[in-house]
Amino acid sequence: MSCFQEKKSKYILFYLLLTGAVFCFISCATSSVRDDGPFVWITDKSKFILLSPQNIEKPVDEFQLMSASFAGQNYFMNSWVKADENGMDIVLLNEMGAGLGELIWRDGNLSFSSTVFPSSLPPEYIVADFQLCFYNSAALSQALKKSGLTLVETETARLIYMKKTLIIEITKSENSITFNNHLRGYSYTLEGLRE
Repeated sequence: MSCFQEKKSKYILFYLLLTGAVFCFISCATSSVRDDGPFVWITDKSKFILLSPQNIEKPVDEFQLMSASFAGQNYFMNSWVKADENGMDIVLLNEMGAGLGELIWRDGNLSFSSTVFPSSLPPEYIVADFQLCFYNSAALSQALKKSGLTLVETETARLIYMKKTLIIEITKSENSITFNNHLRGYSYTLEGLRE
């Protein structure tokens, strides 16, 4: 097997496992849109209503390298992320720069299309993880409190607790963010390469 075929096989395996992880993540709950807006289930009983894009801490416009860990395996992918007070656009890319999908959240509309991920993948979960990393801590704290969860923020981390149990840990450095979902058993690191 050539080096190129081996890399291609690893990418295909990554996308299949990531899809499986997402379906595992949402197997006990689904996302939905109601009068109070789109939401996800952070835990089986904690509904998190997505925040308005106006709650972003600061605009993001950068190429990001993502390394993910699920079921003892490590995987890699690329994306271009543009997010501001008007919404969010994420373009998924392979290592050659070809588009693999796009998530758009603008004017209250949320859409996700991909040649790799199934159309049944709820984009609300991608947006929720992004908000937990990049949105204003006061707004997040209030929304999580309504879900029965607690946000604790330090200089370098955001910790989300269900009662006394740490369920999500987000650590930040100057140019990277590590998201660790202890409850659902997955983690990833985003490394931003600002232009």
